[in-house]
Amino acid sequence: MKVSKNKELLEELTSVMSGKTLDAILPPLLFVLLNNLLSLNYAIIGALGVATILGIYRISKKQKIFYAITGWFGVAMAGGFAFLANNATNFFLPGIISNVVFITAIFISIVIGRPMAALASHLTRGWSLQWFWRDDIKPAYREVTWMWLLLILMRTLLQIYLYTQESVVELFWVNILLGLPFTIFILLFSYIYGLWRLKQLKGPGIEEYMTQKQPPYKGQTRGF
Repeated sequence: MKVSKNKELLEELTSVMSGKTLDAILPPLLFVLLNNLLSLNYAIIGALGVATILGIYRISKKQKIFYAITGWFGVAMAGGFAFLANNATNFFLPGIISNVVFITAIFISIVIGRPMAALASHLTRGWSLQWFWRDDIKPAYREVTWMWLLLILMRTLLQIYLYTQESVVELFWVNILLGLPFTIFILLFSYIYGLWRLKQLKGPGIEEYMTQKQPPYKGQTRGF
């Protein structure tokens, strides 16, 4: 049973992770190294160069061109911020700004009663939106969304502090350690807590809802 559950968690995590670890690590890593060893201009060129190589590689492997293009433009924007301000710390500014925008969107989703976790699950899995808005379903997604808000806010406040201190190396490590590992933690905790909470709410599973099954419900057993 435990092996089966672990396999389920791994499959669920893999289904929502894009697997773009190198894209997230290599450009900023090269930027920090070249900025320390050579100069800001070389750092920007190096980061753009490796982002271009990664983009070409993904296109050659017929992976989604969206990820290749957005990845390259993200590095280009970060390099542009650093170049215009002649400040290496600004390389991380677009990421901080995007976090602030994301936090704002998460908060608004809670206020209007359409929690971000439910919308994200709907887009990922294609389940009916009406199921998410049921009184015996929505609280689980609202609580998970609050968790997202608090954790991402904590990360962003730390990034803002390091940015004001112009701590380039520290910003890199915070982005790495609170990047992919942080995302994995959030996704795993969301999945485990979400399924537990749905069970406590005793609402129908998505299949039961779609087939209009009457209570008592078995509830959601796979997927959140």
